[in-house]
Amino acid sequence: MSVTLADQDRPELRKVIEEIVDSGFTGMTLRVHDERGVWSGSAGVAERGGIARPPIDGHVRIGSNTKTFTATLALQLVAEGTIGLDTPAADYLPGFGLDERITVRMLLQHTSGVFNFTGEYYDDGTYAPGIPATTAGQEWVDNRFKTYRPQELVELALSKPARFEPGTGWSYSNTNYVLVRLLIEKVTGRSVAEEMQRLILGPLGLSGTLVPDGPEIPGPHAHAYYRYEEAGEHKTVDVTRQNPSWISSGGDMISTVQDLHTFVSALLGGKLLPAPLLAEMCTPYPTGVPDMDYGLGVFVLTTEGGTVISHNGGMAGHAALMYGTPGGGKTLIAALNYVDDVEMSLGEAFQKATRRLIEEVFGSGQAGPAR
Repeated sequence: MSVTLADQDRPELRKVIEEIVDSGFTGMTLRVHDERGVWSGSAGVAERGGIARPPIDGHVRIGSNTKTFTATLALQLVAEGTIGLDTPAADYLPGFGLDERITVRMLLQHTSGVFNFTGEYYDDGTYAPGIPATTAGQEWVDNRFKTYRPQELVELALSKPARFEPGTGWSYSNTNYVLVRLLIEKVTGRSVAEEMQRLILGPLGLSGTLVPDGPEIPGPHAHAYYRYEEAGEHKTVDVTRQNPSWISSGGDMISTVQDLHTFVSALLGGKLLPAPLLAEMCTPYPTGVPDMDYGLGVFVLTTEGGTVISHNGGMAGHAALMYGTPGGGKTLIAALNYVDDVEMSLGEAFQKATRRLIEEVFGSGQAGPAR
């Protein structure tokens, strides 16, 4: 086990990241800001077969943490008067045939009922597949550099039956956030990357954060892997380079643990949104999962230590965890690299890892799913 520490007086945090890597992850970096100061450390390796640790502030594909950035951007445009939170999304996107009852708020809150283009799991155990990019095994590996247009993803989703009537339930759907992306681009006349730079990345100095346009990821970074079976034989492929257009604003961004800390601390500290909109963002809609509800682009967790605002994300061998207390005074950020597979064999280990971190830093509570 290879561990590096910025501060030697937090053995409990060192122990947690060692345990997480021992549970099957290739490597992990953790950054904690709390009343005791700043602690950062890494465990495991950046690359299978190597000895180098994951870089302390390396780049990582942050998956669904992208949704928090996208929601913040949308709410900033609400604050500017460019978007109405309770305006029908169809008013901004008339070409898709959206149900006119679906509001911008419903998209951000996952209460629209629109089909999830990455596939839907229903309560009766059935599964409805989404776009080809979400198929598993050799087919996913062979198509991981394909470019998808956001419009394609939305059109496929809207060709499927809605999961429920708008506003009558909650179901996590990546389609909601691709619609928000298209809406932002329509009303501003600029790309979501340009607007993200104007309103979030530039003002906060997030030089390690980007909306990628292609398969590259800046260095330094740990490596991501995918395992599949072909002709009865297991194969493991380095998928660090992949085109995340298949997930679009549902999870395509790249960042660092330092930048994620800066972002969530600024967001929860009221530096990005007016107080009333931040309050709406962090107002939970009941998801049916105990102690874990959803606001506008964030999960609202109830822990023994109080409320924690969070979003996690996984992206084919990379994952990022992002947690902060109201006010932004305490944050927990982590980046993981691992071997992903169709069985999601590390899924349970991932949930245990996040619960363990939450207990250690914030007090016992639910850790929230990675999507």
